[in-house]
Formats: sequence, C-alpha cells, structure tokens
Amino acid sequence: MNNLDHAEKNFFAVGRYWGGLNASFRQKDAVCSMHTGVSISDFNWVWNEKPLFADNAEAIEEIKEYYHNLNLRFWWWLYPRGDTPRTRDLLAAAGMDLIAQIPCMVADLDIKALEENIPAQITVSEVKSNKDLPLWADISFRGFQMPERTRDEYNAFVLSFAQSNRRAQKLFLVYVDGNPAATSLLFTDKETAGIYYVATLPEFRNKGLGFHVTLAAMRAAKDAGHKKVILQATPAGEKVYRRIGFQEICRAQIYKLK
Repeated sequence: MNNLDHAEKNFFAVGRYWGGLNASFRQKDAVCSMHTGVSISDFNWVWNEKPLFADNAEAIEEIKEYYHNLNLRFWWWLYPRGDTPRTRDLLAAAGMDLIAQIPCMVADLDIKALEENIPAQITVSEVKSNKDLPLWADISFRGFQMPERTRDEYNAFVLSFAQSNRRAQKLFLVYVDGNPAATSLLFTDKETAGIYYVATLPEFRNKGLGFHVTLAAMRAAKDAGHKKVILQATPAGEKVYRRIGFQEICRAQIYKLK
C-alpha cells in the first residue's frame, strides 16, 4: 500500500468507526457521511471515495437536508482519489466553498525520534480505564479551545468510546509535573494507523508536549505492528510533525456550505 492509499484509507475507516458509535454512518453511491453530534463543522464529516458525477447531485442535496434537519454543520473532505474537476463543480453548484487545504502527512515508524528520552517533568500515559475518559475529554476540549456551548456534546461523543473496540483506538495523556496538559488518539485497523486529536492546553504550549504525545501514539502504532502512520496537520502542528519526521503526501480539500 502506498502512502496516499494509507492516508485515505485510514481517514475513511475512522469516519466509518466514529459514525458507527452512534449509528450515524450513511452511504449512498459514492457519498459517505457521519456525525458526532458536536455542533462544530469539522466534527461532522462527508466524503466521497471516488469521483462524483451528475447523478450524484441528488445525494449531495440529501446530505445538505440531512445535516440541516440535525441542526449540524459539516465539512466535505475531498481527497485525491475522489477529486476531479467535475466533482469540484458539483460541490460548488451545491453551494459549497473551498475553505481550506489540510496537509496529510506520513511518517515511517523506524525513525530515531522514537528513541528520544522523555524529560523528567513529563509523563505520558495511556487512557486504559473508562473513568479516565472525562479527563481526556476535558483536556482535548480545552486544548482545541472549543466553544463552551459544545462541551456536553463533545463529552457525549468521547464517552461513547467506552463502548468501542479498544484495539482500534488508544488515547494518550501527557502530564507536566503531574498536571494533565496534552492529548492524542491513535486509530488502527488491519492495514493502517493514524493519529488524531493532538491538543495541548494553551498554558502548556511551546514546551514540546505535542512532540511527546505524538511520539506516544507512534510508539503504540509500531508496537501494534505498523510500519508507518498518518495524520492531518494543523498550521500550529505542522512544524512539530516535520521535526519528528512526517512528510506531506497530499492536501485534503475542505468544502463547507456558504
């Protein structure tokens, strides 16, 4: 499997998995969708795993109505395997604008960065108990600086992980002098591994915590037998990921209703 296939397949697998937690995953023809119940656009995903054609216009309109009825906004993720001029024209005709192009990155898990020692004041631990899920939810929520109005929605989404297959997801917390400060999540399936929800509390930024919490997920992916791992980089995180050894392989185009 090449790096681009790895990135696309892991993202699509995550969407199906999280959509399965609340039975929100839907698929019609080439169009797939899920929602987390969190009323923030980038927590509710639509994507097409192959190019769209004129006969997919109805499915696009159904997606718009579906999220409208749920009172949720969404992002439409367009990856290279589904990207064609006709696809972009159909999304534009449906009232969607291109709002971002997010770097998708891959790293080999046989790199020297994984051998780096963790500073004495930093502790990295895996969330292994359901009772620790609220703490992970709180740190990631505040790390992403989400609107307070969405806290209950986000907590409900994270607590749904308690019912999930723990082999598919591993959650990590970084502590500084005993204080929880950063999070990450590793999602794996039989073929792919991906890192999500790398977040650091504002007061702990620029201390290398994103670096160490990402390495924790990478080590877990390697221990699970994977050779490489992918992620989607935020502008704040991209420099950190490049320092670790991640390289950009494509850009996911993000469309949003006007």
